[in-house]
Amino acid sequence: MQSFKTIELHGQPIAGGKFPLICIPLIGCTFDELMAELALVLPKKPDVLEWRVDFFEQIGDVAAVIAAVKAIKSEAGEIPLLFTRRSTMEGGEEIALNEDQVIALYVAVCASQSIDLIDYEMANDTANIARVRAAAKSNDIKLVLSFHNFSCTPGLDTLVDKFLTAQQLGADVAKVAVMPHDQDDVLTLLAATRQASKKLHIPLVSMSMGAYGSVTRFFGWIFGSALTFAIGAHSSAPGQVPIEDLNTVLGILQRSRGVQSAWPAYGYPMKANAEPK
Repeated sequence: MQSFKTIELHGQPIAGGKFPLICIPLIGCTFDELMAELALVLPKKPDVLEWRVDFFEQIGDVAAVIAAVKAIKSEAGEIPLLFTRRSTMEGGEEIALNEDQVIALYVAVCASQSIDLIDYEMANDTANIARVRAAAKSNDIKLVLSFHNFSCTPGLDTLVDKFLTAQQLGADVAKVAVMPHDQDDVLTLLAATRQASKKLHIPLVSMSMGAYGSVTRFFGWIFGSALTFAIGAHSSAPGQVPIEDLNTVLGILQRSRGVQSAWPAYGYPMKANAEPK
């Protein structure tokens, strides 16, 4: 029987092997907005935080970014922090940095050792991917290589190949997010997730976005997706749902499937890498 692949840090699964993990994005434009957002989010007890630095007005000031990331990490405590610059080509905010400057920012943030995971898009030049991978590895940071398509859902083989490409490029986690036009597209994403989860040696994260795809945020884990994104204060992508709703539905689904859930509300410990029956 295939086992789930959990996301690990320092040799240990995050949140004791909880599957899926719930990640809340932070999208504040200023330092004060970030801290206010964080204060709202932390009581909701996410498993992972993501800072979408492309929303940050001072993204061009490396010192300001590092100060902010250290402040977030200080407040977050043991909650792992994922650092992400999402490009405009893949749904991110427009920024005044070229790719070399983005890489320099990534290297500096990795060197600060104030983050736990870092996201970089696999569509980037392989030399730049190698630079980010080296900076992450040398600071014991996990590399998420991602692919986003906000216009459509590519075919099954293409999606499976995206997951495999992330692994081949040295990712610690492979992520694929696509936009569906109908329910068949949602099924394609789920089928690709399942197929890739059988082939990859690393954990993967997948989602179908928008109204059609919102269901994947609730049960994508059944097909192998190790993490799902939820709204804590603000949404960072179409189709995200409030963490309270996500926790409720995930708890019900896991109990109905006879899975030993990791949800604190139900008090069940979950064995790492356990597949539901």
